[in-house]
Amino acid sequence: MTEDVVARAAALLKEHRASIDRLDAILVFTLAERFKHTQSVGRLKAEHDLPAADPSREAQQIERLEALAKEADLDPEFARKFLNFVISEVIRNHETFQK
Repeated sequence: MTEDVVARAAALLKEHRASIDRLDAILVFTLAERFKHTQSVGRLKAEHDLPAADPSREAQQIERLEALAKEADLDPEFARKFLNFVISEVIRNHETFQK
């Protein structure tokens, strides 16, 4: 490989990594915003003696996210696993408000 080809590959790699870093920041700030809202929901549920989990809503959200994943050309199974993880954290947080 010539130095020119290696330099171009290194530049492309740097660009991709910068994009990944920006997207990671977006994900973190988006998740933080999401959890602020779910914490408000958890407090509301606790104040009104509602259950921490809502299996019907969770199933709807999983179905919705899988459809969005397909539309975005993302593996729906990955999207489902990710949302299940997020939901489990939300429920865990909701349960702390009910104690």
